Amino acid sequence: MRMRFLPLFAACLLRGQERPANLPVQPIGANDLLAISVYDSPELTRTVRVEEDGTLRLPLIRRSITAGGLRPADVEKAIAAALKEEELINDPLVKVTIAEYYSRPISIMGAVRKPLTFQAHGPVSLLEALARAEGLGDFAGLDILVSRTGQPVLRVPVQGLIDRADPALNIKLYGGEEIRVPEADKIYIAGNVRKPGAVPVRDKTDLTVLKMVALAEGLAPYAAKQAYIYRKSEVPPGKKEITVELEKIMKRQAPDVPLEASDVLYIPDNTRRRAQMTVLDRIVLFGSTAGATALVWRR
Repeated sequence: MRMRFLPLFAACLLRGQERPANLPVQPIGANDLLAISVYDSPELTRTVRVEEDGTLRLPLIRRSITAGGLRPADVEKAIAAALKEEELINDPLVKVTIAEYYSRPISIMGAVRKPLTFQAHGPVSLLEALARAEGLGDFAGLDILVSRTGQPVLRVPVQGLIDRADPALNIKLYGGEEIRVPEADKIYIAGNVRKPGAVPVRDKTDLTVLKMVALAEGLAPYAAKQAYIYRKSEVPPGKKEITVELEKIMKRQAPDVPLEASDVLYIPDNTRRRAQMTVLDRIVLFGSTAGATALVWRR
């Protein structure tokens, strides 16, 4: 009577076992590590890595067991069937769990410092994945896009994930995901500034002419009184030129001018003033040289 309940008791024990590392149930792939438990058969209870062709090889079982593309429950049935066919165990109780995923690539691309693809051997958080890519680049946009096969693209806001450290946004990745970090829109500044270049636009109401000049570390000598904004125009297609009274803005005599994504702020050179200063420099240089010559002659 007691022996009749033994298989049921063993099955309950096997069902109560937790999966290693709490990995989700996903189709098995090549090089995944499986933990196989066969009740009352220690010689068959072991961890086995899936072969490149997606099969398993177990001691005492002559034929290989197909595992690639199957779920753990399906592999359990396949192992139990093989044990019965080869008359090794009449009523085997088999449990298969995934100890380590190997064939689970996570790709990170876009505006990160080091785009890469790595294997997820267990659950990886989104922040951990970004850390492997050495963080976001200078021109990272407002959102991180996470794609999974057969699922809609998940949009994770950068500000909530990093600045506010919202744990709900630090999603778990299990492999098979593609992480894309689109670049932010940019505003460009060129011409007579100390540090021309591009600035990412993360707050569309934030950047103005005065702020762009500040980010460019100020005006270079001989900057013109007027600057120009070149902005994309749909009708007619092309770019339109907007004149900006730069000197008046700098002196707070005119309101600051907001900029839009993809604008080019160009600050030309004051050619006339530069020419005047060049003449003055030459006069000063000539006077210094003449004075030095006269001093030598008197001696």
